[in-house]
Amino acid sequence: MATSSVGPGFLTQTTFFTEQLLASMGFVILISLILDIIAQMNIWRVLGVSGLRGQDVANKVLPGLGYVLATLIVIGGLAFNIGNVAGAGLGLNAMLGIDTLYGAIVSAGIAIFIFLFKEASKVMDRVTQIAGFIMIFLMLYVAFSTSPPVGEAIQQTFVPKEFGWLAIVTLVGGTVGGYITFAGGHRLIEAGITGEENLKQITTGSVTGILITGVMRVALFLAVLGVVSKGLTLDPNNPAASVFTHALGDFGGRVFGVIMWAAAITSVVGAAYTSVSFIRSFHPLLETYKNWITIGFIIVSTAVFATIGQPVKTLVFVGALNALILPLALGIMLIAAYNKKIMGPTYKHPLWLTITGVIVVVLMAVLCIRTVITNFSTLF
Repeated sequence: MATSSVGPGFLTQTTFFTEQLLASMGFVILISLILDIIAQMNIWRVLGVSGLRGQDVANKVLPGLGYVLATLIVIGGLAFNIGNVAGAGLGLNAMLGIDTLYGAIVSAGIAIFIFLFKEASKVMDRVTQIAGFIMIFLMLYVAFSTSPPVGEAIQQTFVPKEFGWLAIVTLVGGTVGGYITFAGGHRLIEAGITGEENLKQITTGSVTGILITGVMRVALFLAVLGVVSKGLTLDPNNPAASVFTHALGDFGGRVFGVIMWAAAITSVVGAAYTSVSFIRSFHPLLETYKNWITIGFIIVSTAVFATIGQPVKTLVFVGALNALILPLALGIMLIAAYNKKIMGPTYKHPLWLTITGVIVVVLMAVLCIRTVITNFSTLF
């Protein structure tokens, strides 16, 4: 879940908003982390205790609703995977000088290779863990190298000079929106970590996943803050990359390539795995051939990028659509949490999680609908 959320968009968004808000970005990160934890704890508890994937929970709440949720997840996952594949190509280009298109194809081949293994899920777990540790280590190294004004960042985390509400919505949508929050929840179900007896592990895992993304977000925030506080200007075409080159010169570009590629390849794997997990339970054949369907998902994403590049307008619109999935999905899970047929006769959902979950649903729904309307008008 954590490595799925840390993709090319994660790097660009964090850099973009830090350049705008400076030290006040600390407040944005703090609020978004709180909202992320509330959303993910609610969703994972329902999935974990029930032992049902998101689409199956939704179908039990209202017949047919699971098909709607699955359709939105797959469309959003496919669209964003085009960007993930492109990000992987850019990462190899920065790291090794390989042409971006060839880099994307090579990266897709590596992702496909993972799913050719009989024990693909175990290989996937190990690859994402290693990539995650590499990203965190390199990001912390760059953050330290830029000598950011840590004191000011801490102060404005709690007393900001500027409130970036759009940044909060974007960060929440990018961390637990769309397929991302289900990536870890579905993986727990597949690993057999379900039922009330595993509730502590499920809850701990949901919070840990968010905190890992938080470490990456804070490290990148400090790195960017360290650069812009010195009066240096970021390249608008690739702001995240310019942070690393400002900090470490040409070597920084290579470091950025490693981080970008690791972020992108794990997001390719996560988006493909989770999107396909939303349709596997609809027919026995889909379950039997799940790995081949996942491979096909990656091939289609790569083919679209290779032939027409990133369809920017479509990605913008589907990005807003993807953000809308969070209030829908979370709302469904909150209803399911009080359904004894889904959760069992003994489970009791914490009242504080319900209240805070409803607040997140309403807040994100209102803001995301406004975003969808704005983006829809730009398409035509």
